[in-house]
Amino acid sequence: MADNVDVVVIGVGVGGEETSGRLAQAGLRVVGIESRLVGGECPYYGCIPSKMMIRAGNLLAETRRVHGMAGTATVEPDWAPVARRIREEATDTWNDKVAVDRLVNKGATIIKDRATITGPTTVRAGDREYEASRGLVIATGTIPTIPPIEGLAGTPYWTNREAIEADTLPASIVVLGGGAIGMELAQVFARFGTQVTVVEGAAEVLSMEEPESGVLAREALERDGVTFFTGARAQRVGYSGDTFTVTLADGSSVSGEKLLVATGRRIATDELGLEKLGLDPKARRIEVDEHVRAGDKVWAIGDVTGVGVFTHNAMYQADIAVRDILQEPDAPTASYHAMPRVTFTDPEIGAVGMTEKQAREAGLDVRTALTQIPASTRGWIHKAGNEGFIKLIADTERGILVGATSAGPTGGEVLSALSVAVHARVPVHSLQQMIYAYPTFHRAIGAALQQL
Repeated sequence: MADNVDVVVIGVGVGGEETSGRLAQAGLRVVGIESRLVGGECPYYGCIPSKMMIRAGNLLAETRRVHGMAGTATVEPDWAPVARRIREEATDTWNDKVAVDRLVNKGATIIKDRATITGPTTVRAGDREYEASRGLVIATGTIPTIPPIEGLAGTPYWTNREAIEADTLPASIVVLGGGAIGMELAQVFARFGTQVTVVEGAAEVLSMEEPESGVLAREALERDGVTFFTGARAQRVGYSGDTFTVTLADGSSVSGEKLLVATGRRIATDELGLEKLGLDPKARRIEVDEHVRAGDKVWAIGDVTGVGVFTHNAMYQADIAVRDILQEPDAPTASYHAMPRVTFTDPEIGAVGMTEKQAREAGLDVRTALTQIPASTRGWIHKAGNEGFIKLIADTERGILVGATSAGPTGGEVLSALSVAVHARVPVHSLQQMIYAYPTFHRAIGAALQQL
């Protein structure tokens, strides 16, 4: 006999934790099933520990910028306190007891096991089956995509997990992938003295963002000593002794003590039983509507939906699912036209909405503006480490911004103003009439607006 509950949440990562906790606090009988760590990738192997690493690397870089501006300074990198801080945050052995207890105290039941969907509203975990009267929430997240490169399987390559767990850094490393994860970790390692080589198949790194963003990030990392091979496909991987050798399609090769595979992520729904819900188990994502419903009494949130694989999107969709399940009369619907994202390199590269290419491909009448941060008063004052730009994408027919990029020393923070503008569809004319505080980095937004 199945145990009767109100909601079963399959996957208790960031979005699943938020959903389970809030529904339980609302008085529902909630069972959350998670085979990995409750809390998901973000607190243990993603957002939080990686930003600790980045913060440490940025401190080294900023100290080195003292020369010529405020005296002299000698920097001796030490990875030990960084590794120690990460372990303290992840409770030393990557233990999720704190997260589990937090949910239990809210009234949820947490099952640490693998979930299998057995029917439209039933889920099995271990030797127990649960019948959910209100429905199921699928929030199983993503796992690293490992490309089918000859010789790669069976070698001790790293993913983001091994990179985060490292208590010492290698002398050299090859990074496959020039996306956000690869670029962030590459810069950190380089700033701590590791010889870093990045191999990226696209013509430029950060290929999903504006071309200017890729150029800026690559040039910044090159100044940190990183070597790049762009437009290069890894054809074969060899491992002998303590050395990885990656042979590229043109016959050249690169070597390193470690190999970090950062070539993207895929949804983690293998053998979940999606076919029992009428969903395609081989699909690259679970399609959802504006209420994040994937079917009758089925909701999907977070990375599995393929809508921006970001923690903030998982939280956003969790809120929509919770309020829909609770049948709140003013429950919101999803809108992704102003999806923000930040690559936490130095300089930070924040973006929101469409890129120029996406806007043109959508058939919009596009006008763009771009201004350089060093040309702004605050950029001139900042001097060392002042690289960056503001780029605006305007739909001239509607007179609004549909996308923007904020790159610079505080690019992710300056992005907030642009996110509001894109989200609320604030008329460009109104934005041009605003007062922008002087001398700030965000004042460069005003300069770009005048170009429009």
